[in-house]
Parts: sequence; structure tokens; C-alpha cells
Amino acid sequence: MQFFTILLNFVYAIIGGFVTLFFMWFGYKQFDKLTDFDTSKELANGNRAVGLVVLGIFIGVGVAIGLVIGMGLN
Repeated sequence: MQFFTILLNFVYAIIGGFVTLFFMWFGYKQFDKLTDFDTSKELANGNRAVGLVVLGIFIGVGVAIGLVIGMGLN
């Protein structure tokens, strides 16, 4: 019984990791659509302000989804 619980938690964490990556990608794409500049080009040019905003998006989404995953684990 305990092995099944550990396995279920592991599978849930893996699925949650993929969901987190999807939402990070989705947040980046939405930020790219909302702004009138190309985020990828600005990052390639070394624009640190855009990099910090993207960093904030990734950290915010990662923490939020991570808390949801953590609360769902047994």
C-alpha cells in the first residue's frame, strides 16, 4: 500500500512538472502577444529589463503551480 502511494505521488509530481512547463510557455507567449516588441529579439539583444520581466513570469507561474502540486500530494 505504501509503495502505491509513493508511486502515485511520483506520477502526480511528474505530470505537475509538465503542467508547470506548459503554463510557463503559455505565459511567455501571452506576454509576447501583449507587448508591441518581439520578446525573443529583445532577449537576444541583451535587454535586461525584458529578461527580468520574463524571469518574473517564470518564477510567479512556477511558484503558483508548485504550490498547487504540493498541496495535492499526500
